[in-house]
Amino acid sequence: MSKVYLLGAGPGDPGLLTIKARDILAVADTVVYDYLASTGLLQHCREDAELIYVGKKGGEHTMGQADINALLVDKARTGLCVARLKGGDPYVFGRGAEEAEDLVAAGVDFEVVPGVTSAVAAPAYAGIPLTHRLYASSVTFITGHEDPTKEESAHNWPALAHSASTLVFFMGVKNLESIANNLIQAGMDSQTPAALVRWGTTCQQQTLTARMEDIALKSREAGFRAPALLIVGQVVGLRDTLSWFEYKPLLGRGVVVTRAREQASALLQLLEDHGACCFQFPTIAISGLEDTRGIEEAVDRLADYDWCIFTSVNGVKHFWAVLEKKGLDTRALGRAKVGAIGPATAQALVDRGIRPDVVPDKYVAESVVHSLVQEGIKGRKVLIPRAEKAREILPEELIRAGAEVDVVPVYRTDLAEKNG
Repeated sequence: MSKVYLLGAGPGDPGLLTIKARDILAVADTVVYDYLASTGLLQHCREDAELIYVGKKGGEHTMGQADINALLVDKARTGLCVARLKGGDPYVFGRGAEEAEDLVAAGVDFEVVPGVTSAVAAPAYAGIPLTHRLYASSVTFITGHEDPTKEESAHNWPALAHSASTLVFFMGVKNLESIANNLIQAGMDSQTPAALVRWGTTCQQQTLTARMEDIALKSREAGFRAPALLIVGQVVGLRDTLSWFEYKPLLGRGVVVTRAREQASALLQLLEDHGACCFQFPTIAISGLEDTRGIEEAVDRLADYDWCIFTSVNGVKHFWAVLEKKGLDTRALGRAKVGAIGPATAQALVDRGIRPDVVPDKYVAESVVHSLVQEGIKGRKVLIPRAEKAREILPEELIRAGAEVDVVPVYRTDLAEKNG
């Protein structure tokens, strides 16, 4: 399908990506993405999708705008579905209209998927409402970085200075002193509250507040750099009452998560919900076995077992894969009782219709042995579907307690070859 989708990536928090944008990323052949678009969003892309970075940071451009426009046209003309992932909203100071114009001129079909603009989201995460019935009934979005080819500024500084609107300047850090001076010289009260919000909605968010006469100086002293929004108006004063995001206990803390990628999502979500900056660096990779004859033979003999002990979610997952491959379901366990190490393993069983008979309080093999001994394990036949390489204490202690134990590998763990 030859088509280009101009997608708004949102302001930085991956959770603010729209459902429609996520669904398009999942099917796109090529994804052309910006510097400001969170790289975490790329997890929604197809594994075989072509990812092309065309980001712009300050004065450093990976690719010029004309070249980006041409790239979109060229990719679409080869019959590809192209997702153009742009920070915030494509049509709010995102040059999306320029890209759309070139697509129209080239006869390329396109759609625009609006995104949550940082102009709305970043102030909200900083505790600053853009409108309030007591302070501001309108809001004005302004670029702080006009087209350098213009001979004169297009901004009507007197109108902005005397406006009752909340003013939101995009890309204004570099020209902050000029913006403040122009507004004050045009008649704005120098004591008007102002705020800079850097990396809004992300775990790196920083907010600086000051009066208009001091905002440029305080920004320099704090080493404030782009990307940041400038918000000007009485609503900034509500931040002391309405701030919420920056109170998260782990905000700005970097956390490396080493769990296998496919099992890290719940932990990542929990950490990120508390404000942490998470970096995935899986140290192991989990995969099924190419030769499943051993577990298939055990499945054929399930009726012989008194107990089936699962030591991990992976064991449950890969054991059930073999059951399904053979056209079986939970009924195949028959009379066998089921044990699980840890609540996650127990939940994986519950999700498949099995409520474990034994889940020890401590998530280690020794606790399982203790629980099974209390159940009366002597003379019982036990199946343990587990990793190819694992501690031997569980089968050894069960044998010591008088059980007959079959250990059957159902998956393997290897060192992760690729991180990121």
